[in-house]
Amino acid sequence: MNTESVRDFCLSLPMTTEDMAFGDGVLLFRVCDKIFACTNLEGDPYLTLKCDPDYALELRDRYDFIDPAYHWNKKYWNQMPLRDNIDSNMVKELILHSYRQVVAKLPKKFRTEHPELTF
Repeated sequence: MNTESVRDFCLSLPMTTEDMAFGDGVLLFRVCDKIFACTNLEGDPYLTLKCDPDYALELRDRYDFIDPAYHWNKKYWNQMPLRDNIDSNMVKELILHSYRQVVAKLPKKFRTEHPELTF
């Protein structure tokens, strides 16, 4: 997957917005103002995603290309390069996992009022 494919997939998720709060070279994806994904627009493409802490460790052990995220809380955030040889379905599943991690922390009343967030 490339950066544009990641962008298209993230923006297809309900109530997702994008911004460049960290500067022009870093694209953030948010659900209800909470970041769930980050990718760069300059240099070697990478993707940073939120993750369940145990699953984050499991992914790092299983895949040599998944690392603790640089400049993020390493307990919850993983980083991976965006390369053609990485299965795009896996990348999408990891994006969905990140999105769901963030949605799960939103107030229950809000989630109930917006059932499209939970899938």
